[in-house]
Amino acid sequence: MKLFTLMAASLLVTASATAQRHKLTINAETPEGQMLQQIGMEQDAAKKVALLEEFAAKHPNHEAIGWVYSQLIPAYANAKEFDKVIAIGEKQLAADGEDIEAALAALKAAEAKRDGDLVLKYAPLTSDLARKIAGEKKPDDEDEVETWKRKVSYATQVDTYSEYALSATALALQTTDPAKAIALVEMLESRNPKSQYLAHSYQAYFTALRQAKQLDKAVAVAEKVLQTDQTNEDMLLFAADYYMQKNQNPDKVLAYSARIIEVLPKKAKPEGVSDADWQNKKNLTLGLAHWMTGVTYANQNKFSQADSFLRTALPLIQGNEQLKAATLFYLGIANYKLGEAGKGDSRRILDALKFNQECAAIKSPYQAQAKKNIAAIRSQYRIQ
Repeated sequence: MKLFTLMAASLLVTASATAQRHKLTINAETPEGQMLQQIGMEQDAAKKVALLEEFAAKHPNHEAIGWVYSQLIPAYANAKEFDKVIAIGEKQLAADGEDIEAALAALKAAEAKRDGDLVLKYAPLTSDLARKIAGEKKPDDEDEVETWKRKVSYATQVDTYSEYALSATALALQTTDPAKAIALVEMLESRNPKSQYLAHSYQAYFTALRQAKQLDKAVAVAEKVLQTDQTNEDMLLFAADYYMQKNQNPDKVLAYSARIIEVLPKKAKPEGVSDADWQNKKNLTLGLAHWMTGVTYANQNKFSQADSFLRTALPLIQGNEQLKAATLFYLGIANYKLGEAGKGDSRRILDALKFNQECAAIKSPYQAQAKKNIAAIRSQYRIQ
């Protein structure tokens, strides 16, 4: 964000150096001209704005109205009166549909307001104007080339800003208005699939899709990101869990879980997260990765691997009783099967009984079956 703040600042400097769209010609013999003279000489900013507003109200059809609006827009922007910026920007664009300054000002105001609908309106409008200017043919007259270069450079920066506005607003709205965040990122992607802001926006897009329960699209985004960057534990975990819940692609469940187990212990704590919260997240995420791996192996009748991963998961998921119950249940299954394979290996059978007993003590969907398993093991192996 800091880098783009610098870029936006230079963009404004460039604009002031090149934009002379609304020129002012004053006829001092008319009341309107006299008022414009007064505006031009006024040094007090607040009084000048009041005079500009008075002129706009009295003379909305005067030939100088474009210049008046061009003075009001930055004044309102500096005062953070964003609704007024947008209102005047609309009037300016109604009179001059190619006024890129008015479009950009409205877009910046919409972004500052975090208004997804307005950003969706002004980002493509501003971008289209910028691309039109950037696509202008180089003039044959050498005296005009430098001006053309400045215009093209400025337009390119404005186009880039339109992408930034879509991304920044999506990030701001990802949890409070996921539908808007989704629309913003999809617009960004459709307008420039190679935008420098797109990769950063995918996290907001992913979060918003999950919030909106659009899980199929969310996993598609996660896997797109994971093709080039497998360090995002949230996306890795979501993708692994998605395929596990769907009972599809066990190889992906194992691969994504394995990647979590590989990268997360070495990952640095994110800025702004406490040590305790980061440790809790790491423990739960690693616990889930080991748990999904263990359950997947259990479903593949690979009980030795299942037992190993589930035992590792157990201390990591303490505090999550439902997950603990599921882990204990599958540990019971794995150890019972290993005991059977060992022709009644007493250690494994006793472990199976213990895990089922601990599972039966927790109210969960596994409780009733765990109690039946306890009775069956005791009867089969005559354990009191």
